[in-house]
Amino acid sequence: MIPFLGPADPFPPVAEALDEPDGLLAAGADLSPQRLIDAYRQGIFPWFNDGDPILWWSPDPRVVLAPRAFHVSHSLKKRLRQRRFSVTIDTAFAAVLDACAAPRPDEGGTWLTATMKQAYLALHRAGLAHSMEVWMDGELAGGIYGVALGRMFFGESMFSRRTDGSKIALAVLAAQLDRWGFPWIDCQMETEHLLSLGATAVPRQRFVAELARLIQEPAPGWTLDRDLAAPPAGGGRSPSG
Repeated sequence: MIPFLGPADPFPPVAEALDEPDGLLAAGADLSPQRLIDAYRQGIFPWFNDGDPILWWSPDPRVVLAPRAFHVSHSLKKRLRQRRFSVTIDTAFAAVLDACAAPRPDEGGTWLTATMKQAYLALHRAGLAHSMEVWMDGELAGGIYGVALGRMFFGESMFSRRTDGSKIALAVLAAQLDRWGFPWIDCQMETEHLLSLGATAVPRQRFVAELARLIQEPAPGWTLDRDLAAPPAGGGRSPSG
């Protein structure tokens, strides 16, 4: 059994999360900015389907991507080298959110409900949720969004409308976060796709300990470096190699 939280109830310790389903910690409460900030600070995130109660998760292990470990494939290197795109940061957050919420061909629906979108829009207005947008031929071709506290970035979702649109967004995000001294991008749960991009699983206890330190670090200005707006190819530390 998991606790059902009222508006004023604190989260239980993450060590009390269930093993099956992995990381399920609590239900209820709300999606106010303060509640979300409190959750992320403790290594907890919301994930639930439309019509269900709010569910809160903290899986063990936790999957993270070190920005300088992001794997740039041969095909992505070629696409980056061609420079047929531009990248912006925080210029179309709502559009990225809508694109991430759109149903995927291999999925029956979306976890990014209208309520969730409003919650992340509120965090964006508070300067804590950010998006990276990829543009091709003047149109939004891909993007990624997430939450940042101090020097920790919590990746939430990404999308592509053109080939490699989301991977370009992630490559540029990883490069910029590396320059800012972010050691990790939180990827939450393990998938083969994330592992193929260079993500690794770490014990929840280690993740939470590092998180407590990183969120105390000063936050960057969230302005994209000019040379990353249309980066050349590369690998390892950043798209520019």
